[in-house]
Amino acid sequence: MLLGTGASLASLAIGANAQAPVPPTPSPAAPDPNSPPPTADQIRRMQWWHVAKFGMFIHFGVYSQYGRHEWAMETQAIPMQDYLQLAKEFNPKPHSARAWAKLAKAAGMKYMVMTTKHHEGFCNWDSKLTDYCAAKQGPGRDLVREYVDAARAEGLRVGFYYSLMDWHHPDGALCAHDEEARKRFVEYTHGLIRELLTNYGKIDVLWYDVSWPLDAKGWESERMSKMVFELQPDIIVNNRNKLPGDFSTPEQKIVAEAGGRAWESCMTLNDSWGYQRADDNWKTSRTIIRNLITCVRDGGNYLLNIGPRGDGSIPEESVRVLTEVGQWMDTNGETIYKSDLCQPRRANYASFTRTGNTLYMHVHFWPGEDVAISGLTAKVKSAYFLKSKQPVKFTQDNFRVHITGLPTHAPDSPITTIALECDSEPKQNTDYVRINKPRTV
Repeated sequence: MLLGTGASLASLAIGANAQAPVPPTPSPAAPDPNSPPPTADQIRRMQWWHVAKFGMFIHFGVYSQYGRHEWAMETQAIPMQDYLQLAKEFNPKPHSARAWAKLAKAAGMKYMVMTTKHHEGFCNWDSKLTDYCAAKQGPGRDLVREYVDAARAEGLRVGFYYSLMDWHHPDGALCAHDEEARKRFVEYTHGLIRELLTNYGKIDVLWYDVSWPLDAKGWESERMSKMVFELQPDIIVNNRNKLPGDFSTPEQKIVAEAGGRAWESCMTLNDSWGYQRADDNWKTSRTIIRNLITCVRDGGNYLLNIGPRGDGSIPEESVRVLTEVGQWMDTNGETIYKSDLCQPRRANYASFTRTGNTLYMHVHFWPGEDVAISGLTAKVKSAYFLKSKQPVKFTQDNFRVHITGLPTHAPDSPITTIALECDSEPKQNTDYVRINKPRTV
């Protein structure tokens, strides 16, 4: 579905003095001959996901009770008996997930992915395979069930994160060099995944993480995958169990895949996935929106994380930022959900998305009374503020579209969007400007 157009510009001429065109810079999403196109079944299963664009990641477990980062058990080498005590103290308020789902919906997110088991090995559901689970420890109930019910109540798609790495199970590291331990641990792992995909109805996403210390053969990932699709024929699966899966998962960075392969950038709101009480390095709503724009411009999704406290409450700064994002999405959501691959990208104070022949200029650093786009090759028919629908003045020549008469201060916060309706697909060629723009008056 996301095959890059790879099309050359039909014409760079706008006006009588147009110069001969130069080849455009290739799109980062141009087809890669080494990457197979998506199959018909992948296209079918992933259709909703490509439309959704924006999802909420939730890291929640015993580490949330400790409040020192989700890797604390390992990075601080916490003795097992001490960590087991934390599992007894971990007792989130009932139905905390309702607030998570309401916030996700208000922020414009369309799906959620929650950690059912993180690296610490604690299972957030009522497992029959281990006592190290939410129903038999502090919570005394099935937290995954509460999450699933909350997401569905808000009309959101449901995803399960599952860490293959396990710091609690005695075979979690031993399996790397002990074949009997490997067999035991693989059967345990497959059994847990079977529980998750059997007990909660239709699940939309399975999000594996950290395959250490085994490879695909060691995990018996092909057999695992066969089981997953027998249980959930419509599910989509990521690429972290050492199989290609349906989509790639760049982490804490935005990197578009080539060849039409689906991808999703996952990022934190501060510098931690799980709750870390001292981490105050929060991203602003403007940064979050710019990241979202960058993902959808190149055909990707944005999975943005919250880390609830041990009692299930959401840090106030997370609520504030996501509420601001949601207010922007109320007006600008159409530029995200309906976006097509967008080749224009060069500006010092703006980002771009596109729907058909309409280019959306998202001005994140408002420069003052005018803005300009260099090298736009399509003819602009009209321009207006997206929020107010108020027309804006513009001129266009061979080298730029110049929008003038703007207010000194940005009319919208945190990002102002200007829509430019063009006579064809809007593309940008700044090389043409660099080569052909007159150097003397």
